[in-house]
Amino acid sequence: MHSEHSTTTLPQREPTIRVAAMPSDANYTGDIFGGWLMGQVDIAGSIPAVHRAKGRVATIAVNSFVFKEPIFVGDLVSFYTRIVKVGRTSVTVDVEVYVQRDPANPTCHKVTEATLTYVAVGEDRRPRALPPD
Repeated sequence: MHSEHSTTTLPQREPTIRVAAMPSDANYTGDIFGGWLMGQVDIAGSIPAVHRAKGRVATIAVNSFVFKEPIFVGDLVSFYTRIVKVGRTSVTVDVEVYVQRDPANPTCHKVTEATLTYVAVGEDRRPRALPPD
């Protein structure tokens, strides 16, 4: 699954979040848990959704989630987000995940692509219309 020809470069924009993959996020063989990554993707995707909604959102759908390559302890994991659709109450966000590994011989790999949909919710946690952009 891992191959050197998949080395790439980071997008030419700031990541929404960037974290280091830690031993506590990994299984006993040193691979990062998919569930940890899914949680981080959800956090990253919610950030532009919250800004667009100008308030609280709730995740309502994981439209797609593809694990392209594994993540290892010590990888620097960067999450890039882009709003791809805005509805009456919902915001759909694409999240692309890249890792930078091996500082002695640096490589960069795109490891995950996901699309999530968030709904704007009010204080009562019921859906609410998005405010004008």
